[in-house]
Amino acid sequence: MSDGSVPEPDNLALSRKEDFKAFAESPRRSRPDLLTRKQLKTLGMDARADYDRRRRKWHANIGPVKTPQLRELHEDLWDIVDSNEQDGDKAKGAVAVDAFPGLGKTTSVLAFARDFHQREIAESGPFTSRGHERIPVCRVGLTGNTGMKDLNRAMLEFFGHPGTGRGTTAQFGRRVLDCVLSCEVRLLVLDDLHFLKWGQRNGIEVSNHLKWIANEFPVTLLMVGVELTEKGLFSEGANGRDTALAQTGRRTTRLGLRPFTIESETGRREWRQMLLALEQRVVLTDKHPGMIADDLSDYLFARSTGHIGSLMTLINRGCQRAIRTGTERLDQELMDKVKNDEASEAARLELQAALEKRQLTSRPQSRGRRAA
Repeated sequence: MSDGSVPEPDNLALSRKEDFKAFAESPRRSRPDLLTRKQLKTLGMDARADYDRRRRKWHANIGPVKTPQLRELHEDLWDIVDSNEQDGDKAKGAVAVDAFPGLGKTTSVLAFARDFHQREIAESGPFTSRGHERIPVCRVGLTGNTGMKDLNRAMLEFFGHPGTGRGTTAQFGRRVLDCVLSCEVRLLVLDDLHFLKWGQRNGIEVSNHLKWIANEFPVTLLMVGVELTEKGLFSEGANGRDTALAQTGRRTTRLGLRPFTIESETGRREWRQMLLALEQRVVLTDKHPGMIADDLSDYLFARSTGHIGSLMTLINRGCQRAIRTGTERLDQELMDKVKNDEASEAARLELQAALEKRQLTSRPQSRGRRAA
């Protein structure tokens, strides 16, 4: 921000460098103390309101949890990013995180970008050798109408460059390149890439532009989206008339995120570790060991269908209701009143029936208490 103030964590727009820096460098949110019922009753009106407010904020930001899926993705990303430390005359490999909605793509990528930012600042300092602000990560969100000029303008807006009002596509591109070189950007994150209309004019234009970025910018290009393979990012595209997309595919490594599954003992153990981690983080006065990981295991799997985004939504909203109503615990009676996303609710019935008939179970044979 221009006045030098630090934005609040709940008032950030990660499409601006000041906000991304605040996101990457701000200390982790502190978990509120877990009070007993007696301690809760002794709080005055103002103190109780403040405690509940801190719990609301905490449960709304309870993640990310270091699941096996997140760890696998981060290990692959570190391999690629670290192997891209070639000199500037060599094109660097790009990455596409391509997975279904609700699996935590953006959350996982932002967690990696945060770690990468912190590592670069710790190793090289907050300023470059020429005195410019070091900005290791540039993050841009795309829209359905993004063309080359729009993409360049969005990157300029991230840096707060004054030249976003007027200019050609090429002029915008040169200004972006100057910002990237001056601030020594090393990771360029393009989120919501699926909003592009691949195979149509804008999609081909942006694909050519991504190739130019890979050739000219000393960065690892990290793209995030849904069904990017089907949209033609790694091939000639739906019309088969342009080879630019095929070249993009040759230079791009596709990474995915898998949902939780309960068909195997390994999958059931991973699900339980996830629930144990959430149970450990929940701040409700009447919570008890096994409240989530034992009592609600099958129920939560049916309602989330193994998608971490849906699970986190359920836990967050359930905790908000438990605090607001004074229930101070999660159980099926309360959770039945909590609404979830439409995709999970639509897929819930068949899975729930199989769990109720004991045709499936989310519970491993050996139930440890070790949290993820």
